[in-house]
Amino acid sequence: MNAKTLDLNLTEQRQVRQRRRVGYLYLALIAIGLVAPWVAYPVFLMKLLCFGLFACSFNLLLGYTGLLSFGHAAFLAMGGYCTGYLMSEHSGIGPELAILAGTLAAAAVGAVFGAIAIRRQGIYFAMITLALSQMLYFLFLKSPFTGGEDGLHGISRGKLLGVIDLSDNLAMYYFVLAITVAGFALVLRVVHSPFGQILKAIRENEPRATSLGYDVNRYKWLAFVISSAIAGLAGSTKAIVFQLATLTDAHWHMSGEVVLMTLLGGVGTLLGPFAGAGIVVSLQHVLSQSPLGTWGAPILGCIFVICVLCFRSGVVGWLKLLVTRNFR
Repeated sequence: MNAKTLDLNLTEQRQVRQRRRVGYLYLALIAIGLVAPWVAYPVFLMKLLCFGLFACSFNLLLGYTGLLSFGHAAFLAMGGYCTGYLMSEHSGIGPELAILAGTLAAAAVGAVFGAIAIRRQGIYFAMITLALSQMLYFLFLKSPFTGGEDGLHGISRGKLLGVIDLSDNLAMYYFVLAITVAGFALVLRVVHSPFGQILKAIRENEPRATSLGYDVNRYKWLAFVISSAIAGLAGSTKAIVFQLATLTDAHWHMSGEVVLMTLLGGVGTLLGPFAGAGIVVSLQHVLSQSPLGTWGAPILGCIFVICVLCFRSGVVGWLKLLVTRNFR
């Protein structure tokens, strides 16, 4: 056996060990998720899961395709309003069908937005998405089916499959956990598929991907639609959990928050968005109950600056680098 063959075998063995460790990590996280509502307040945990899934959808666009959207809140709100309206006005529709409808509505809006914005790059792409998002915000503000400034309140949680009463927070939590795991599994599949490899190639060097014969705009548009659908899934789930859908979800502040969550956790890492969402949501919860409640935004801004300066790859990116150095 020559040296080259030996190196290849060692590399394969290292990759197998790494995949095994990642698999164990995912199983451990699912196990923690299963017992978490017995330790912490289920509604707070559901909020973490919903925003984690929202950040995960944004990370698919920024971290793996290289597209910075400043209007991602539009899809969160579209999913929430569509699901909330169906659950409020049509009692015969179950939560599973309402969430599916909200997800599809967000994907449809994403398809239109993507077709308009995808031909531009960099700051121009970001500004177009922001402008389109604000147009949708004012549509929600003026439309009668959204409740205008009041929003939709008292949205029924309904019964899952007509049997399981989701008014019970514990049952609702496990339903949200299942949705989050399914959404994350979809992102995981996309990232590790040939399609995901092409997205990474576009992110790294778009002219080279074009020269290899790939229809770059079509791949970016598909990534935009998938990201929009997952954001809509998060918004639909969130509307049922909190039984309301308001303009807050459509505001540009929400688009800024998801950027903050993703950067804090780690752009281009699978678990980074969930870590970032956990940090931001937990800090908001703690600060809202403290005398520093009015200083929430400046404190989050300072934390963001510190993380950017000290952990440029985000919290999860830094931990991943640390583990890689110690367990090669």
